[in-house]
Amino acid sequence: MSNIREVARLAGVSVATVSRTLKSPERVLPETRNKVNAAVEQAGYRPNLMAVQFRSRKTANLVILVPKIANIFFARVISGAQQAAQAAGYRLLLCDTQGHEETERAFAELVHAHQADGVIQLRAYDPYEALGEGEDSPPIVNACEVIKDGRYPTISLDNHAAARAMTEHLIELGHRRIGLIKGPRSSPLTRDRVDGYIEALKQAGIAFDPTLICHGDFSLKAGYDGAAAMLELPERPTALFCENDEMAIGALKRIKQQGLRVPEDLSLVGFDDIPLAAYCDPPLTTIAQPAEVFGQKAVEMLVALIEKKPLEQRHIVLPYELTLRDSTAAPGFRGR
Repeated sequence: MSNIREVARLAGVSVATVSRTLKSPERVLPETRNKVNAAVEQAGYRPNLMAVQFRSRKTANLVILVPKIANIFFARVISGAQQAAQAAGYRLLLCDTQGHEETERAFAELVHAHQADGVIQLRAYDPYEALGEGEDSPPIVNACEVIKDGRYPTISLDNHAAARAMTEHLIELGHRRIGLIKGPRSSPLTRDRVDGYIEALKQAGIAFDPTLICHGDFSLKAGYDGAAAMLELPERPTALFCENDEMAIGALKRIKQQGLRVPEDLSLVGFDDIPLAAYCDPPLTTIAQPAEVFGQKAVEMLVALIEKKPLEQRHIVLPYELTLRDSTAAPGFRGR
């Protein structure tokens, strides 16, 4: 059976360095940490994790609460978080909550049970407030869909400004009847994007028409159904803004089934810039946001909280980019 001395020999470091790497990987240079981890794997060494955790008072586990793992955007956030956690010497415990508060509270309690060191919450819900933790809640970072005026560090996007920029793009092309398929009613993302859309209309002197707004839930089906409803209006929109790319892809299918063309008969835009957006027919104009960076920054902030290091920023707003492709054109466009 291999032991810690064998690992030290293979890695070319001292036994103390191996021990430090296993107990407090953040205190070891990445190059050394990589050598020790490779030696551990080569030797098949399995440290007594319970003893390590008892001495360090740490589990090296991070919980990430994901509202819907099937959502492509969240899958990219998880990917960024996983890479950052591994680089910092932590493991990521994934919970697909489906937005259920009871599930979120149960996984948040893993920190109390000394089975995890902190929590990343990707939804605007505070599991510790419901558990009565007050200001003394365990380490938690809120990313993507953030709690307004919350007490936790956050990573967000300026959804209001991004939606306003997209609506302004459509207005500049000459569109005046712009339909909007929005996300869930309870989501702060939805509210911010709707507000940005309305503000752009107002600044352009275009009257807001509530019949041009359709409720959705960020799913393909919601986009399909929303487009169907928009196309049945007595005066259909000339452009359709979907609050995420999956709904836009669902909408694109329905538009084509109606025998209409994008962008000749109807301009179509999304939000997120998921990989599929560039491969639609036509490729989708959308708002690009750095999904993997959400996960990376959330882990970095959470590890800093756990290790009691100062945060450079408690509230980070990531940049967006208006990505123009072939799904938008002026009304009455006849083809390229």
